[in-house]
Amino acid sequence: MLKRLLRKKKPSRPIDSATVPEGRRVYAIGDVHGRNDLLKKLLDKIIKDDGERDSAESEIIFLGDLVDRGPDSAGVIDTAMQTKEIFGNVRYLMGNHEEVYLAAAAGNEKSVRFFNRIGGRETILSYEITMKEYMELDMTQLAQRIPELFPQEHIDFIAGFEDQITVGDYAFVHAGIRPGVPLSEQRPKDLRWIREEFLSAQEAHEKVIVYGHTINDDVVETGTRIGIDTGAYYSEKLTALALQGPERWYLDTAA
Repeated sequence: MLKRLLRKKKPSRPIDSATVPEGRRVYAIGDVHGRNDLLKKLLDKIIKDDGERDSAESEIIFLGDLVDRGPDSAGVIDTAMQTKEIFGNVRYLMGNHEEVYLAAAAGNEKSVRFFNRIGGRETILSYEITMKEYMELDMTQLAQRIPELFPQEHIDFIAGFEDQITVGDYAFVHAGIRPGVPLSEQRPKDLRWIREEFLSAQEAHEKVIVYGHTINDDVVETGTRIGIDTGAYYSEKLTALALQGPERWYLDTAA
């Protein structure tokens, strides 16, 4: 009896008490990075999972970084657009790679140089340009070519992406948040680019932050944050977090 009284209870994590409103189900998809094959596979799993559960108002949230690094960014954008037509309630967050994509699409040479360094080369080559033509263009010529290469419907689609989405006790962002700053006052730059300041923060956040941007071998659950970027473009593992009421579960494309 005395031992039971003295035994310390294991503290519950704030993350374990988070909920989404009754009657809603949310699927958040991590960084796709040009892997259209994996995106289609994961969407099939999401649709199957959703169909096997009780009736709910379901939605999909893309956490950003649809483009770059993988071989078919153009195809990913098409699939993401089609997902809204098929699934209905779909929302998209602006990642840092989408930010640079839009700057490159405007023909800004400095942005095109940076775009190429962070995986934009693969994005460019997923459009109607051969490797031979790509290699023959200097950076000035490439910057002039890209506005003709990227379809306007792709540019308009990405330009409409959001910076943050809140559902119940969860806030969905691409990269993270600036610790100590209210969600309503977060800067787009931080939401798209922040890393170490967010990852090293010890204090609890206003909501449970669901984010991508930083690659890990598996899902990260710690404090009041959940990271679901599992490096799909090279790991073959694209991950989605699913939420309903107080429950959460994961779907992925790992073999």
